[in-house]
Amino acid sequence: MKRFVLTLAVIFVAWGGSPAVAETSPDKAKAFISGISGQALKVLRADGVPLSGKEEQVRSLLAQNIDVDQIGRFVLGRAWRNASAEHQNQFQTLFREFVLRIYSRRLGAYTGETFEIVGARSVGKRDVLVSTRISRTSGPPIEVGWRVRNGPKGHKILDVVISGVSMAVTQRSEFRSVLSKQGMEGLIQLLRVQVSKLAAASRPTSGASSAAK
Repeated sequence: MKRFVLTLAVIFVAWGGSPAVAETSPDKAKAFISGISGQALKVLRADGVPLSGKEEQVRSLLAQNIDVDQIGRFVLGRAWRNASAEHQNQFQTLFREFVLRIYSRRLGAYTGETFEIVGARSVGKRDVLVSTRISRTSGPPIEVGWRVRNGPKGHKILDVVISGVSMAVTQRSEFRSVLSKQGMEGLIQLLRVQVSKLAAASRPTSGASSAAK
């Protein structure tokens, strides 16, 4: 619990605000996450679909509902403002693919689970953190928080907090380390390699492809 509270405190500060009345309605944020979870569970519970296929469908679902551009600017912090337009474009293209593959891989691996919304609270000035619990047949429940903001394009996810660990804050810390040693060129090259590895890992093997036919 202490770890979870500390993580939330870091998120509040990092996203540029303190707990206050959010512009996003907690009830609407819960309905938004409930709708996404319902679609995701339908995919995860589908029979005869290989893991790679489930990951791809979850990735498509997340692509429509995650504000990857906003997350990208957040994780770069000051480096985003100092980067050239070319570097910004290269980074966002690679980061989008990186985030969607990481998130879909984590969530796509869950099978046979039940998904429960356990609460929602305003965070920062504009956001709501929707708390959920994923119950598993092969282990203890996983606590997942979804930071949601209602913007010009409707409700979007800005961060996913899994078992008290913010993926955006973790990425920000990791990227800051790379930037300090290798600069934007080094970070872009690292992302290019990571995306290539994730894409290769998601491809079904020839044996799996044959078995699915």
